[in-house]
Amino acid sequence: MNLKLLLGICMFVILHANAQQKVIQLYNGAAPGSESWTWNEARSDSNVFNTVAVYNVSHPTLTVVEPDAGTANGTAIVICPGGGFRILSINSEGFDVAKYLAKRGITCFVLKYRVGRSFTNDPVGEMAGLLGNPQKFQEETKVTIPLAISDARTALAYVRAHAADYNIKTDKIGIVGFSAGGTLTAASTFGYTPENKPDFAAPIYGYVPPEIVKDVAADAPPLFLTVASDDPLHLVPSSLTMYNKWLAANKTVEMHVYAKGGHGFGMKKQNIPTDMWIDRFADWLQQLGLIGAPKAPPMDWPFLARFAADNAKVQPPAKNEKRVVFIGNSITEGWLRTDPAFFNGKPYINRGISGQTTPQMVLRFRQDVIDLNPKVVVILAGTNDIAGNTGPATLEQIMGNLASMAELAKAHNIKVVLSSVLPVFDYPWKPGLQPAGKIVTLNNMIKDYCANNGCIYLDYWTPMADERKGLPKSLAADGVHPNMDGYKIMEPLAEKAIAEALK
Repeated sequence: MNLKLLLGICMFVILHANAQQKVIQLYNGAAPGSESWTWNEARSDSNVFNTVAVYNVSHPTLTVVEPDAGTANGTAIVICPGGGFRILSINSEGFDVAKYLAKRGITCFVLKYRVGRSFTNDPVGEMAGLLGNPQKFQEETKVTIPLAISDARTALAYVRAHAADYNIKTDKIGIVGFSAGGTLTAASTFGYTPENKPDFAAPIYGYVPPEIVKDVAADAPPLFLTVASDDPLHLVPSSLTMYNKWLAANKTVEMHVYAKGGHGFGMKKQNIPTDMWIDRFADWLQQLGLIGAPKAPPMDWPFLARFAADNAKVQPPAKNEKRVVFIGNSITEGWLRTDPAFFNGKPYINRGISGQTTPQMVLRFRQDVIDLNPKVVVILAGTNDIAGNTGPATLEQIMGNLASMAELAKAHNIKVVLSSVLPVFDYPWKPGLQPAGKIVTLNNMIKDYCANNGCIYLDYWTPMADERKGLPKSLAADGVHPNMDGYKIMEPLAEKAIAEALK
């Protein structure tokens, strides 16, 4: 069969095998400069780096990771994984990056560029051994680096030439690379042509050999740099060189230097700030107008998700357990934080959420109270309604919401303790509302409801109010949220009301 025809058939099959992830051969036939490389690409899933490593790449490819239908924004990026010019960390520094960026509307091209030959199925081990002989490592990479840089330039040119095929804008094509891939990325910002010029570039903990650094061109692309101070390869100076050159040339540049992260953090999760480097990269792309703002998540107005995971862990009550759920706002939430000893070792569950009003609590009452199967619920709410946290509310509406929660509880055989609203002279976040008198009136309404509907009235107001009908500073520094002394007044009153409800 004709060789060209065979190559054409192979390319057709590769390009159309997967509509979501096309694989493109970067060159027709052997790659220029490595025509004698006849070894086959392979993959290592188990190695000391604990990463998926591709090795023996002799025929460079681009794998396309496209955004979901209708979300593409015209921006494209070539992604160059790292690996010391011996392997490619194809997931953490390749496809995982592509998945993140594709969700932001970017069409991604993961580049498998040429790397030095491995002679065993342990390329990582081979590389580690080679690093022990710096002279030999340098000699080998000297040959590979120019070939890999050529692959990156060819990839950029391919994406620009085929921009129409992917609905890409020809002035929004960039490149990001990691470690050795950062070398390719940095090199692409010098000596480019109109065909292979990146419109933005991001060397991430990139190794930048001095010989590739040239004068910054008048039309140099915006640059984003990231590196960790504790990188064992000491790559901060390389990034600083690039940063200072761009700064001196008055070109757009941003650099993030993290205290910790080491080398090769990529998309790995270490529960340290380097985990968020890609979010900062996305922020930078947004500033440049290359991506839009992330879509806001669906609004969870009542905070139904707040305790979802905690509620799933709650076991059915033990025999004779007298479980009590406290539901409320920041005063209830802060109670657990200020005096956890009051809750520890007792069948008490705290379901307070700062800032909440009674309509929000009504909406979450079933999952955060009823479904937990308590014997008693202690409801402390209403002050944020008076403050107008979720809009205007009359005292009758507030009382109606408190009554709705009480009636839901009673329908499920849960005893109800309705707390008075704590005294407040003024709200620091919304001064001038004169809430003191409204709170007195609402508390009288709550007390009357309890007397007529078989609920326990828990009066915090009387022992805590000062001459202004507010909370004294000795009990609450801001006049709203109790301190330890304030909670120490509330605790015996709460336990007395719970005991009465359990009779």
